[in-house]
Amino acid sequence: MSSNQDTMADRIAAIRIRIAAACVRAGRQPDEVTLLPVSKTFGEHSIREAVALGYKRFGENRTQEIAQKAPLLVDCGLQWVVIGQVQTNKAKDVARLAHELQSLDRLELAQALDRRLQSEGRAIDVLVQVKTSPEETKSGLEMSELIPFLRELKQFQTLRVQGLMTLAILSSDARAVRSCFAQLRALRDKAREEAIEGISLDRLSMGMSSDFELAIEEGSTEIRVGSAIFGSRPNP
Repeated sequence: MSSNQDTMADRIAAIRIRIAAACVRAGRQPDEVTLLPVSKTFGEHSIREAVALGYKRFGENRTQEIAQKAPLLVDCGLQWVVIGQVQTNKAKDVARLAHELQSLDRLELAQALDRRLQSEGRAIDVLVQVKTSPEETKSGLEMSELIPFLRELKQFQTLRVQGLMTLAILSSDARAVRSCFAQLRALRDKAREEAIEGISLDRLSMGMSSDFELAIEEGSTEIRVGSAIFGSRPNP
């Protein structure tokens, strides 16, 4: 993790260098990988600093934080991306506040979101979260359930399915971490073979501050980075 004595511009430049190096190793172009700053627990000042560096999309775990921050930053024209688990009773907040949800993992939530989005007269991009880690603490759809779930999602016109998301195992074993990302890419390729009408799977959101280089080498199109951009998180 970068020192808080560095500027945010320094930290992002360092991340960009690491992204480019990972892309070289994978035979990819750096512009194939989007950097999503994860602003959870960080306040208005930090987000404005990132906005000044060209960022308009920010990842948040909780809709409550978006509700608190959005009014303070309304002049910035931001897009809020929900990356944390969403309880069904929070669907109304996602429908009202979020531009994208990366953690869709069950039909009940899709139904609730669709109802609320219809009421709001909106549609949002969604990624389906898939569980590739054996850890019980990790959430997501079981891999075997993905293709039937994607077929179910065709009925919801308010949910634009763009791809898949996963959280890798928290481990010092790079092979175990890499396996999580490789499994998601392989599952995406298998789902593509089904050619489900209206379902786009162009995006793979995988990789965070501690493991994004492995994710890029395995095909990630978007990495979710918090502490490596913003510095150490404030204590709760």
